[in-house]
Amino acid sequence: MKKISIILTTYNSGDQLQELIDSINSQEGKGELFEIELIVVDDCSNDNTKDILLANGIDFQVTNQNTGGPNHGRNKALKLCTGQFICIADHDDIWFTNKIKKLLEVSHLAPIVTSGYILSDYSYSSKVVRVSKSLDKKDYIEYLKNETFLSKLTKSKVGQQTYLGSILFSSSLKHIFFEEEYGMIDFDWVLKLFHNQRSVEICSALYLRKVEGNNLSLNEQYRINDYNYSLSTISSYKSKYPDEVKLAEKRINGSFGRYYYLIGNMKLSRKYLLKSTIELKTILYIITSYFGSKIVKKYFKIFG
Repeated sequence: MKKISIILTTYNSGDQLQELIDSINSQEGKGELFEIELIVVDDCSNDNTKDILLANGIDFQVTNQNTGGPNHGRNKALKLCTGQFICIADHDDIWFTNKIKKLLEVSHLAPIVTSGYILSDYSYSSKVVRVSKSLDKKDYIEYLKNETFLSKLTKSKVGQQTYLGSILFSSSLKHIFFEEEYGMIDFDWVLKLFHNQRSVEICSALYLRKVEGNNLSLNEQYRINDYNYSLSTISSYKSKYPDEVKLAEKRINGSFGRYYYLIGNMKLSRKYLLKSTIELKTILYIITSYFGSKIVKKYFKIFG
């Protein structure tokens, strides 16, 4: 029987944690096709998170002090994993009952398997289904060695879904750790995970990812950290993939410029947009940063 290690990091997760735990315990095939090793690391919660874990009979680790993000806990958990495959869960995810079973069905094809998901913004009661479609009508897509790595390196908007909650990966890759400088950025981890690897994507949504309209991605300090760390990360690939890194630099600047456009700092928006790819959309953003931005924000998705 296969063993699946599930990494869960928590911090003041009491209002949503039980729903995730129930969804993990309800996985089809549990105890028959696979067993689950749930490894929980709590980042010094001061709500009822620990009480919920104890009430569910879950052993958990606790960080020595609050680290300000999930990455330290994820690295701590990676060192403890003993399963053949590893998944990462966020405390506000809800796993559909067939998640692990469906991922395992194609795990023999590649060391990394991902799926689609449903993005639920519960501050606006909206849901978006993010699922890729197979051209040959299979229920999965196979990606060649480095195909997904290069699409992520160049910040392409097409290609494999690689949000953390969608990934099942072989324990042979457990030596790849998350950055702890900022404690919450995962771009470099995704690149390292997919570098020189084949992968597979299930063409269906296998979990619900919950977010709020004012989530971390709109926090300015987080965006600054992400911008700086992303540029630093891609620079390490410059000698081997110079053209891809050059394109990535432009797209990272474009994304940062659109972020400032969204929050209304038009001076900084223009600064970074001028460093991005030169295309009609970029020119229109620059022009409307002087006048007309309210209309653009109302009818178009600017960022995220």
